[in-house]
Formats: sequence, structure tokens, C-alpha cells
Amino acid sequence: MSEAAKWYVVHTYSSYENKVAETIMTVARNRGLTDQVIDVRIPTEKTIEDVEKTDKEGNTIIVKKETETKILPGYVLVKMVLTDDSWYVVRNTRGVTGFVGPGGKPDPLSDKEVERFGIAETEVRTVVDLKFKIGDEVQINSGMMEGMTGKVTEINAEEGTVVVTVMMFGRETPTTLEIGQVSLI
Repeated sequence: MSEAAKWYVVHTYSSYENKVAETIMTVARNRGLTDQVIDVRIPTEKTIEDVEKTDKEGNTIIVKKETETKILPGYVLVKMVLTDDSWYVVRNTRGVTGFVGPGGKPDPLSDKEVERFGIAETEVRTVVDLKFKIGDEVQINSGMMEGMTGKVTEINAEEGTVVVTVMMFGRETPTTLEIGQVSLI
């Protein structure tokens, strides 16, 4: 469903951008709508400026200071599949005043506008077909622990990692591995 997702601009109260972004993603996760509300970003740019400081001896030195400023204060970008549920989650988030678009209706950004804000998606995500689930016994096929078996305690499909608890020196030891390093027994 994420292939139909578009970027939308949401107007927020000033200085509420971070809280709004966090709340939208939390509510989407809690309601099981992560396939509809994909990502939330606050467009920022980094600037480096020279700042004069005085050292202990009283000499003036110039120090480079990096600051991150919001490109669009009062706005948040949301990548979502526009449905009644996703619209409701975003529109009813505390601090949101509405979507940007004609008549307050959500109007998606064009690809050029998305690139201009620096959120063009260049990374390629791979879909991993998991052959196991949490609680399954797996064998480690490569790495330092090759040949050992353990129980899956955590799966992170986005990172492509799995946490396997193995018995080592008489203790259960959790080990983070790449999904391709383990196979179902």
C-alpha cells in the first residue's frame, strides 16, 4: 500500500513541529496504521557560521559552529496514503491546525517539491521474507557463532537484524545478527 503514499504539508503551531511529528507516528503505530502513515519529517538545513570566542589568555579565536534550522517553521511533512483513517490521525493531532492545500484539503507535493525540501528518497528498501518468528529455534550459519543454535527473541525487519539468545558459558546471551545469518531448524 505504501506505493500510493504521497508527501503532504501539515500546518502546526509554531515550535510544535517536533512534538507533532512524534505524536503522529506514535498514534499511527498504536492504531496499526503504519502502512498508511509512512513517515513524518521536519525539513531542516545545517549552516556553519564563524563565532568569535575568547580563550583563557584573552585572545580572540574564531570557532566554527554548526546549527540546524527549520526550513519551514510551523510546518511538518507527512508521507501517507490518504484515507479517512490517516487523515483523521494527522488532522486531530494536538498542535496541528490543518493540511496545506486549496480549501484546507490535502494537496500532495510534486516530486520536484519533495526534492527541494531534501527528502527525496534515494535509499532502496528490500523486503525480507522471514521464515521464522519470535520464539523459534534457529541455527547460526555464519560469523563467529557459526553452528550454534538459539531462540529468536527479537526481529527488526527495517534494520535487517534478529536477536538470537544462545547458551554461552552456561548463560543465556542475546546476540544481534543479520537475518541472512540464521535459518530455521
